Amino acid sequence: MQILLAEDDDGVAAALVEVLYDHGHDTRRVRNGRDVLTYHRSADLLLLDLGLPDVDGLEVLRGLRAVSDVSVLILTARGDERSVVRGLRLGADDYLVKPVRLTELLARIEAVTRRTAPRAAAPAAPAARMVRAGDVEVDLDARRVRVDGTEVDLTAKEFDVLAALAARAGTAVSREQLLDEVWGDAHHAVSRSLDVHLTQLRAKLRRPGLLTTIRGFGYRFGD
Repeated sequence: MQILLAEDDDGVAAALVEVLYDHGHDTRRVRNGRDVLTYHRSADLLLLDLGLPDVDGLEVLRGLRAVSDVSVLILTARGDERSVVRGLRLGADDYLVKPVRLTELLARIEAVTRRTAPRAAAPAAPAARMVRAGDVEVDLDARRVRVDGTEVDLTAKEFDVLAALAARAGTAVSREQLLDEVWGDAHHAVSRSLDVHLTQLRAKLRRPGLLTTIRGFGYRFGD
C-alpha cells in the first residue's frame, strides 16, 4: 500500500516507516497537517497523529473528508473518549491510541487492504442491487442512500455498516459479524466504533424503526 504518515515526532516516524517498509508498504512521512491535504491523493491509507504542530489532526480530518474518501487510521496519544468519538464521527476508519503494538497496527492496515482491494478489482454489476424499507432506499452498488427521495450523505464507514445490514434485510446480524465484515477482524476491531457509527446512522436517516437493536445479539435492518 501507499501510506501517508502524518507524524511530527521524528523517532516515532522513523520507527513506523521502517516497520511498514519491512512489511511491503511504501510510506511518505509528513510533519504538518497542511501537507496531508497536499499529498493525500497518492495514498491508499493515511496514518494520522492528532497532535500536529500547525493544525489539530481532527481539523485535518474534517478538511480531508470534504475532498477525499481515502482510508484514515488515527494513531495518537490522545485517548480520551471525546476525541475517539469525534474522530470516528468525522470519518476515521479506525482509532488507535499510542503506545500501540506494531502487530496490531499491521493487522488494522491489513484489514483495510482486504476491504478496499476487492472493491477496486470487482467487475461492474449488471444491475444495481437496491434494498428498500419504507421510504428508505439503499443502492448497494452505487453506495447511495435516499430517504423519501432525498439523498443522505454518509461517510464510507457509515455506509459499510448500513450495507452490511441492508444486504441481509429482515435478518438479525450479530455484532461480531458486523465488526468482522466492516472492520476486517472482530477481535481487533474497536466495539465502540460500531456503536458510534450506528448512532450517527440513526441520526442521519431519521427513521427510528429502521435499525432495530436485538438485545444481547446485534441488529436488524427493516422488518
